[in-house]
Amino acid sequence: MTIEIALRLAGMIVFAIAGWQASNFLVELSPWPYVDYAIRVVVPLASTTLGLLITPWLTTRPFSWVRSKIRQLPAHQLVAAIIGLIIGLIIAALLAGPLSRLPGILGTVLPFIGTLICGYLGITVMIVRQHDIVNLFSGRLPSKGIGLRRDNYVLLDTSVIIDGRIADISRTGFISGTMLIPRFVLNELQHIADSSDMLRRNRGRRGLDMLNKLQKESVVPIRIDDMDVEEAHEVDDKLVMLGKKLHCPIVTNDYNLNRVAGLQGVTVLNINELANAVKTVLLPGESMKVRIIQEGKELGQGVGYLDDGTMVVVENGRRYINKTIEVVVTKVLQTSAGRMIFARLEQ
Repeated sequence: MTIEIALRLAGMIVFAIAGWQASNFLVELSPWPYVDYAIRVVVPLASTTLGLLITPWLTTRPFSWVRSKIRQLPAHQLVAAIIGLIIGLIIAALLAGPLSRLPGILGTVLPFIGTLICGYLGITVMIVRQHDIVNLFSGRLPSKGIGLRRDNYVLLDTSVIIDGRIADISRTGFISGTMLIPRFVLNELQHIADSSDMLRRNRGRRGLDMLNKLQKESVVPIRIDDMDVEEAHEVDDKLVMLGKKLHCPIVTNDYNLNRVAGLQGVTVLNINELANAVKTVLLPGESMKVRIIQEGKELGQGVGYLDDGTMVVVENGRRYINKTIEVVVTKVLQTSAGRMIFARLEQ
């Protein structure tokens, strides 16, 4: 017999007794003697059924809900909540004496209300200001922007996992600390992988494969955590709020997330910006070899690409399609899409 069934039976008995007592009370008040038997049958049966149905919602369901919420909380937030509750109850105990001396019902009700308010405020203040309080007692001032943190985490968003380059970057050792993947990011990946659209489905499956590759090959720890942000609904909003709470950067290649996080003071590590920063540096006048693979937009232009993906537009290079030629750089243009190199044929 499971605990829930046992509690349902116990609740059914308790409610049955309460229903029987209530039926006796109603029979005494009833002016119609011929309905006494109906009252003695209907009220206990209804009360017994009610007890059978609602007992789990009064016992096991609230406990399971509280346990699930505690599981989602990071350990440092849980400790902060317990400390805040203790401080709030101490303050409530100090206030209970003066409040209990108030006349009438106020002396009975206000100490109880004060206990609830002080406990709630203690928990809230400690969770919201936990980092500032720790820094205050340790004699450190909070730094601007990202703040100080005890745990060196970096948050990964959905786009950077699907992109896959984070796996190669992690192997180089450029990212230090633990790469943190919240459960809601993993859920979004699974939702994309289950999409009816083939393109989205392939992207989602690629993201799950890349995550598996990260867990096997990364030289830094990978952690998938159940923490959640109930104040937000969208994944990007959850990531930004989580980055603010944990004082850790977000690794992404999503332009919109980059802008939103930057406006809210959250540090962003953009994979696309990193890729552009490490591309080959070429100056006007330098020579290089490039393979022309297609014609350009303008008359006579040929287009080729370097090994890092940089586009090279060669003047009068159209007639050399599918050939490797020597060119001289004339101009380097940096755009939002990346770097473009303009060149002419080597004389």
